[in-house]
Amino acid sequence: MRLRVAFQVVGLINIFLALAMLAPLVVSFFYRDGDTLTFLYSFIMTGTVGALMYLAFRGPILEVSHREGFVIVSFSWLSAGIFSSVPYLLSGAFPSPVDALFEAVSGITTTGASILTDIESLPHGILFWRSMTHWLGGMGIIVLSVAILPFLGIGGMQLYRAEASDISGEKFAPRIKEMARILLKIYLLFSFTIMVFLVLAGMNLFDAFVHTVGGVATGGFSDKNFSIGHFQNVFVEGIIMILMVVGATNFALHYGFFSKGIRAYPKSEEFKFYIGVMVVATVLVTLNLNGTVYKSLSESFRYASFQVVSITTTTGYSTADFASWTSFSQVLLLILMFFGGSAGSTTGSIKCIRVLLLLKLCYQEIYRLIHPHAVITVKLGGRAVPPEVIKGVAGFTILFLIIFVASAMALSWTGLDTWTAVSSAAATLGNVGPALGQTGPASNYSMVPDAGKCILIFNMLLGRLEIYTLLILLVPAFWKG
Repeated sequence: MRLRVAFQVVGLINIFLALAMLAPLVVSFFYRDGDTLTFLYSFIMTGTVGALMYLAFRGPILEVSHREGFVIVSFSWLSAGIFSSVPYLLSGAFPSPVDALFEAVSGITTTGASILTDIESLPHGILFWRSMTHWLGGMGIIVLSVAILPFLGIGGMQLYRAEASDISGEKFAPRIKEMARILLKIYLLFSFTIMVFLVLAGMNLFDAFVHTVGGVATGGFSDKNFSIGHFQNVFVEGIIMILMVVGATNFALHYGFFSKGIRAYPKSEEFKFYIGVMVVATVLVTLNLNGTVYKSLSESFRYASFQVVSITTTTGYSTADFASWTSFSQVLLLILMFFGGSAGSTTGSIKCIRVLLLLKLCYQEIYRLIHPHAVITVKLGGRAVPPEVIKGVAGFTILFLIIFVASAMALSWTGLDTWTAVSSAAATLGNVGPALGQTGPASNYSMVPDAGKCILIFNMLLGRLEIYTLLILLVPAFWKG
């Protein structure tokens, strides 16, 4: 285990993070809200630490082992979360270091949970940086690190395997550097296109940027206190829904769209399941809200469809206070927090492909009871899924649920009520953002005690790194040899 390698790459990540701070520096200078020096000092501090780390640990590297890949990715996300909080601390917009770290980690992990009570009072530079952390966390940091590693003589595939959520392991480009370029191009294309559409729908350029990066990264930070509901614009809501679906779709399918056309999507069994889940859930919530919360079927469909898509894609934007909806709708939304979008996307939670494989496994066991001598296998897209993949899916899901239960119990120990503790654990571990109860979309996480916020910070990091990447560092055997 060469920790020097990890610190060298983390130093480079910090340099890129510092360079990213120049964007909100320009924004703050343009709007003259008084936070220009905040980003100047943050740029100097982050860049200096990054440069010192890189130079101090610089050395020849031929290859990165799989264990070093786990360390590099975990340390990179931890470092990015810590240094992303520097502007928050220097600006004085956050009351404590824990709150600043909570907001920063929430942004970089694309969770979208917030402790802010009055978002609209913040300077434009801070709001810009807050949303930009979504964009960086969703795809930018790892893609950039993977893209530049060849220049250092480092093979980057281990980093992609450690961070990426595509459990199928399918690569749509033969070289990791080329794959990073393709991902970044698609990411930029979607970001620019949707931002243009939002401007045409009536948003100003700043609001369009904030909500575009929050949507494509399935993060959910808004610069409005009432999120998307602030605009009361059905066209904006429709565009954001499309953006959330796109962000939570396997990016390999998006690449397939550009090379093979629209038929790339319906060929994916996972994509069909992912869309089907949202359609069925939308119908159920619409029927449940009609006549109980909203008077008309069209109004019920409008709010139900947006929230179902937002929660399933783990984005967390809101157009209504769904924490005040009927019990059935709240429970269904809580269940959707565990689904997530597609593998190979910016979304969080368990992922639809794992849920689909587990459902197929359950059906296989039922069929085996009916036909004890039948030889059957779990198939996905017409191909047999290897037993070790099924075993990995089951293990991940069980571990995910164990951590969810443990964190919910720990949160209840800090004094939170049952509904708030359970939903907050699910919302942060699944990188969803707003929860139910006291941490619903109409409120925030400011009332959670510092001990509870630390639990939620750990949850957000675990969820973004698919649990194993971070949890494996706590196993003593990992560091031996």
